[in-house]
Amino acid sequence: MSEMSANGTAAAQNSSPLSINEAAAIEKEQQLLANLRTLDSLLIAFSGGADSAYLAWAATNALGERALAVTALSASYSAHDRSVAGSFVRNHGIRHEWIETHETENPLYIANNADRCYHCKDELFTQLDALASERHFAAVAYGVNVDDTRDFRPGHRAAAEHKVIAPLLDAGLSKSEIRFLSRRAGLETWDRPASPCLSSRVPYGTAVTPELLAKIEKAEQSLREIGFRQFRVRAHGETARVEIAQDELPSALQSDMADRIDAEVKRAGFFYVAIDLEGYRQGSLNAALHQK
Repeated sequence: MSEMSANGTAAAQNSSPLSINEAAAIEKEQQLLANLRTLDSLLIAFSGGADSAYLAWAATNALGERALAVTALSASYSAHDRSVAGSFVRNHGIRHEWIETHETENPLYIANNADRCYHCKDELFTQLDALASERHFAAVAYGVNVDDTRDFRPGHRAAAEHKVIAPLLDAGLSKSEIRFLSRRAGLETWDRPASPCLSSRVPYGTAVTPELLAKIEKAEQSLREIGFRQFRVRAHGETARVEIAQDELPSALQSDMADRIDAEVKRAGFFYVAIDLEGYRQGSLNAALHQK
């Protein structure tokens, strides 16, 4: 079995199915490229995830050297994500730069209320606005897609305030279509599991600190090294609630593997470890918002 097919099965089950209208998706891609070509130049907020990677590839295809992907580094961005992002831009000849953001110094971000993501994106887009102004880029873009509008995403408000454009959304592209088109283009990110910032692992109302984020990052890296592909380590005080994708959960619940997970996550700094029997699901911490 090829690497693509081996990884693709899990990706299709755990994120978005790839059973789509392929002709319609290809038509949307052509519209996306046509829209991008109307721009004089473009900065792309690039995290290395499937959406921003596809957007960076499309912008480079449409604009060449007039497109620049920019990745923000902070305590909420893991070393693993940085490695993935760096490899992607090197593999595909995409102009790219790293910048630093300082959202973890903002008391409103640290407080970790339901609008935390707004303060993160506000910091990111403030930095990108400054860079665009300094380098005379015509616009700043980010990789929001149609499916993203169906969940609680306060970062979209920051994007609107900063007049950040959303080329994937404007072209009507869904996550499934982006994965299909990425695979068609030979992008290794086509089946990459969703990888939001480390702060998304912290329940609302719990302060986000660099120390806590480092503990979460270490715990998740240990699970990655064990061999799990799609998971989250949610921090609930001294307890780590480990969500693992449904197709990987039976392995995690084997006695020897559960013991190994327990030991590795405790080594990262947690006192208790619980494996969530519901498995991995995106936005699980948002469920608490609907109970208040």
